Amino acid sequence: MAYSQGFNPHPKISWIGAAPTGVASEAEYVEIQLVEVLDPEELVAVLDAAMPPGLDLLEAVPADGGSLADRMEASAWRLELPGVAPDTLRAAFAKLLEAEVVEVERLTKHGMRTIDARAAVVTGRVEVDSAVSPSTPDADLCGILVVVVRQLTPAVRPDDVLSALRVVAALEPPVPAKATRMAQGRLDDSGGLSDPLAPDRVG
Repeated sequence: MAYSQGFNPHPKISWIGAAPTGVASEAEYVEIQLVEVLDPEELVAVLDAAMPPGLDLLEAVPADGGSLADRMEASAWRLELPGVAPDTLRAAFAKLLEAEVVEVERLTKHGMRTIDARAAVVTGRVEVDSAVSPSTPDADLCGILVVVVRQLTPAVRPDDVLSALRVVAALEPPVPAKATRMAQGRLDDSGGLSDPLAPDRVG
């Protein structure tokens, strides 16, 4: 790995759109500058062997120019809400989409800050937890919201989306929701996300 110059050298590594504290992620990206050219598969094997259990490196591609951060326009989040029926969640999310502005408050190191959570929400859908058998009593009590959120400044986080649902529909999950980032990339015409590494693979 390459290091910067000066009295306090630092590794030349940059995390792209790091996930907020307290959430899971299946789509983290990092840029690393090396001192010599390595085969991408060899690099993945070496780095993955050094990772702690549960942190898996999936792929590496040589950078083909351009900033990777500029390709990250939005994230797709999977929000699991145990104790919330899918129909209830679907109705609440519909109210969120109908609103022009939904302001929520977030506690920051500089105090409370008001942000418009609606401005970042691009699209979304409600799913049913397929791991729960339809024959069980709680099969209808785990709504899942898959939502695409634009990466703005200030960033709108999964808990901000949940706060927005509380504002527009008084939705209060009985237990904390689980948030997982499933993808990052550029927005396409349908509100989906493109593969941010596609230009490098072509190169």
